[in-house]
Amino acid sequence: MDFISGLLPHILNGLALGLLFALIALGFTLIVSVMEVINLAHGSLFALGAYVALLVISPDLSALGPLGEAYAALPLGARYAIALVIAPLAVAVVGFGLEVCLRRTYGKKKEYGLLLTFGAALVIEEAIRLTWGPAEQVLPTPEAVTGAFLAGDMIYSKYRVFAAVFGLCAIGLVWLFLDKTPYGAIIKAGAHDSEMVRALGINLSRLQLLVFGFGAALAGIAGIILAPIWGLRPHVGVDAVIPAFLIIVLGGIGSFWGAVAGGLLVGLAVGITGAYATDWSILSMYLLLILVLSVRARGLFGKKTVLET
Repeated sequence: MDFISGLLPHILNGLALGLLFALIALGFTLIVSVMEVINLAHGSLFALGAYVALLVISPDLSALGPLGEAYAALPLGARYAIALVIAPLAVAVVGFGLEVCLRRTYGKKKEYGLLLTFGAALVIEEAIRLTWGPAEQVLPTPEAVTGAFLAGDMIYSKYRVFAAVFGLCAIGLVWLFLDKTPYGAIIKAGAHDSEMVRALGINLSRLQLLVFGFGAALAGIAGIILAPIWGLRPHVGVDAVIPAFLIIVLGGIGSFWGAVAGGLLVGLAVGITGAYATDWSILSMYLLLILVLSVRARGLFGKKTVLET
């Protein structure tokens, strides 16, 4: 019984982390599926979302006079909610710009897209460093989700519960959008066969632009929610892009539920391993990938993908 009660917090931590991993990976897998590009700037967009949220939550608006003072006087919870809307939109706009730059690489070797997104990742990271400085920052969180609560004999973080519930709700909303709306149907069709979508008269360039922006916005949202757990530093995107790529391969490239399942498995592997062998916590997700791919080469829910053409 002591063993189970001691393990439970780490399982809960793993589930919370896994849901947020899945949210990062969903944006990544949408871009890979529709754009046929591995976006190495996805992690930097994740970091940018958190830094823009920091700007919105803790602004210096003295130059705006009474209006700026009125905004700064808003409760932290209100500014945090505003950041959850503004920051992903700002990241989506950056994603739009990146997609426009990528258009010259379409139809060419995939290495061109890889190199461009890798360069974009370096540019975004350096822009963050120049704007906010190289030191680690703290993203303020509302008082309602700060601190811990007692559940039986277990003391658990309120924020991790909030992060898990937020991640679950966000994944549910993305699924509803993709599965229950006409726009989602077009995105799924584009992921299956982009040329058929073009033949049906749908503007493929516009679809790709919107998908890239949507994927970037998902990365930005995940960055805001994970910042209080991981910390906020210019290179935090590296901590996000590697698990995201690993998860879409593990779950199966192009699969929505593969990304969710892969995120949960990686989160649980990292959380449980970290309880007993901290040094192995990161290595555990690579071992998990090797184990799954040795049985299913295309991942848990994978089919033939654009990366195999």
